Amino acid sequence: MAAAPAGGVRLLHPRPWLRNLGRRARPLSILAASSPIQHSEELTTTSAPPKPPNKDKNSPSYYPKRGQTLELVCESLAFKGKGLCKVADTGFVVMCDRALPGEKFIGRVTRKKDNYAEVKKLKTITPHWDNVEAPCEFASHCGGCKTQNLLYEAQGRAKEEQVRELIVHVGKFSDKESEYDGIMKPIVPCDIQFHYRNKNKMYIIREDKGNRDKVTYVEEKDKFIFCRHVDGVLLWHKKWVPTELLGQECDETNGYALGLHAPGLYDKVLNIDKCLLQSDPANKVLAAIQDSWRDPELSLSPYDVHSHRGFLKHLMLRTGRNIETGQPELMVNFVTSSYQPELLKPLVEKIATFPDVVSVMNNVNTSVGNTSVGEEEYTLFGKSTIMESLRGLKFQISANSFFQTNTHQAEILYKLIEDCACLKGDGSEIVLDLFCGTGTIGLTLAKRVRHVYGFEIVDQAVSDARRNANLNGISNATFVQGDLNKIGRILENIFQSLILSSQAARIIYVSCNPATCARDLDYLCHGLPEQNITGCYKLKSIQPVDMFPHTPHIECVCLLELC
Repeated sequence: MAAAPAGGVRLLHPRPWLRNLGRRARPLSILAASSPIQHSEELTTTSAPPKPPNKDKNSPSYYPKRGQTLELVCESLAFKGKGLCKVADTGFVVMCDRALPGEKFIGRVTRKKDNYAEVKKLKTITPHWDNVEAPCEFASHCGGCKTQNLLYEAQGRAKEEQVRELIVHVGKFSDKESEYDGIMKPIVPCDIQFHYRNKNKMYIIREDKGNRDKVTYVEEKDKFIFCRHVDGVLLWHKKWVPTELLGQECDETNGYALGLHAPGLYDKVLNIDKCLLQSDPANKVLAAIQDSWRDPELSLSPYDVHSHRGFLKHLMLRTGRNIETGQPELMVNFVTSSYQPELLKPLVEKIATFPDVVSVMNNVNTSVGNTSVGEEEYTLFGKSTIMESLRGLKFQISANSFFQTNTHQAEILYKLIEDCACLKGDGSEIVLDLFCGTGTIGLTLAKRVRHVYGFEIVDQAVSDARRNANLNGISNATFVQGDLNKIGRILENIFQSLILSSQAARIIYVSCNPATCARDLDYLCHGLPEQNITGCYKLKSIQPVDMFPHTPHIECVCLLELC
């Protein structure tokens, strides 16, 4: 079996080593799992652009102008959850954030592309077909879970249809053939639609006096909604207030906010009192911190991304589980610009009284960048790791280590991967876990195979994988740190006779980016005719999985077998 990129950031590109695999013969099973290091939640590529409108030779081509107002009806959801619409009588495609299937609305053109345009929704005329009331008070302004007001069953249908469209149009698989229905599986829903995140990071941003004017300016200039739960980031920064709330009374005691990035703005945040996606214990701790950190006597200054001054940068909340008792274990990680534990002491003493808080960490990040990973790490209270179990294994989770964000659904995802692997269970097979992250997929399969070899570029992830292998007494797993873009050289040094002289009988491609997944499936199965490369795999199944309800993210488990 082989593991392919789960995060969608490092993708399975046409590499010479893979072409060689396709030409040789014999028995190796490669598990291709994708790298969860930059999960679900953070994609750098986009789906294929919409097709250009049908042009009647007797009518002029239609291209809307920037600033033009249109009446539109959303037809479906496209990549990243944008609503796909067509201008009446022209077929011209426009994309609109927060537009949902069946919704009729007024939109203003904000950006033009070669064959489509982007619009901002100004007013809803008729709500979408499966309209529900969003339970979160921040749903209309936070981009983290933009489909909360869409019936959950409808969310699943929309995601499934999106995968289907990409497989046909980007992957070039025909939906006319009878075997196609057996390949495309119904999406696996998530039984838990709220409080499923085990990790959330927040930001604190400094406010400036011109905040209101700047917010109004940004709204009028149609900055695009870009806020989302990338890896659950919470921060201290300049406060952001949506245009429609500017006339309401709000707290002006200071200009700081603790919350999620404001839509489209890197230097402002929407203040968040609670997040319905993170665990209840984490929300209780967040409320306690929100109630305390603004106290002037604490002298806690948020970091300013412009002047690069200030102390508080990020707040990370991670929830694990005590293996013996099953009770939650909560880690609180303060990311600061310098090491000054005396400043954090009052907050630490307060949150340490919560029974679920077993770890309070301080990552010190002196760089001017926005990363939450520190150059130095200190334990301010309790222990330096929390525990979690997955598929019968124990995992130690540190402040900066990757772990599947939705533990409940990860159990289901990993079971699907194991089922696709069709392992004999006699210890005769070898698994290559490419882009392995912290090795959780490979480790859950290790007991049924001869050996697991995991490859990952992030050094900390490899260290975590090795530690968790030892924690579970797994001796048949080897994890190698290296750039898979240079995998040919790595494999020649390690597995000369094992891989380059063999073929993978099965590839399991796990991806959180269905667009790039469809592209890579096209390459693996159909080859590159323009380069005289013949595809050597047959697509057997595609299983969409909803890992993150109320977000546009889709996980796919694909099974390919050697032709």
